[in-house]
Amino acid sequence: MPETLTVAAEAMATRFEVALHSAPEATLRAAAEEALAEIARLEGILSLYQPTSEIAHLNQRAAHEPVRVSNEVFTLLERCVKLSQQTHGAFDITLAPLMKCWRFMNDTGAEPTDEAIAKALACTGTQHLQLNLTDTTVQFAREGVMLDLGSIGKGYALEQAAALLRENEFENFLIHGGTSTVFAHGAQADGTPWRVAVEHPDANQPPLQIIDLQNESLSVSGIGGKSFIDAAGNEQGHVIDPRTGHPTQAARVAAVVCESATESDAWATAFLVEPALEVPKGMRVLR
Repeated sequence: MPETLTVAAEAMATRFEVALHSAPEATLRAAAEEALAEIARLEGILSLYQPTSEIAHLNQRAAHEPVRVSNEVFTLLERCVKLSQQTHGAFDITLAPLMKCWRFMNDTGAEPTDEAIAKALACTGTQHLQLNLTDTTVQFAREGVMLDLGSIGKGYALEQAAALLRENEFENFLIHGGTSTVFAHGAQADGTPWRVAVEHPDANQPPLQIIDLQNESLSVSGIGGKSFIDAAGNEQGHVIDPRTGHPTQAARVAAVVCESATESDAWATAFLVEPALEVPKGMRVLR
């Protein structure tokens, strides 16, 4: 039975790993490193925190003038707007003002005033994005709008890295970014499906479910990880409902399985915010 090689790298404040088999070790390592390099490249384009990224550039200038972006970023932004519409606003990449308001950006969180929430909400919503397909420019409709692709960037990066592996004719691999999104193609070295655990939000509890993955992605979203206890004794997590401006209390965890890592990443967040959303055809949801 062929051995499985695992190669890891840090990107997007996450440990990414690629596991693959059925080729010489040097070939496997080169392919895995190329896939991880693709993730690093996308971090340099999409990160809110890298001042040279296209997203940072938009956040600096797009409230004042149309800003040209690459075709890749423009297409992804179009996809994000469509996902926001499909999820009735439960997924929204304009959430950054609310994340800042609740001090979840580079911080552990703190409860803001109602006035601060209202001010941030006024800058939230994809209706503030003006996308011009003719010249691939983006403009914000008002001052204060800010993009954060954290709820979809990992999934998109995994999807592109997986596409690169498939283009290089690798049929059996698993690639993941931390505990949030996994993409599996083909099977394990022994021929069985790749198996992934959906962890219980309480660390001392057994997994909620073990899922077999073949040619599909699993994304898990939860309120844990970055949260704080407010004055009333309630846990306030970093997943904020873009429609209300408050951290979601609708569910503790949501998991989505579908073909696209980009889609599963976005929909996992959406189902955590609004569990009652209609499940799209071909998607499996644990909530």
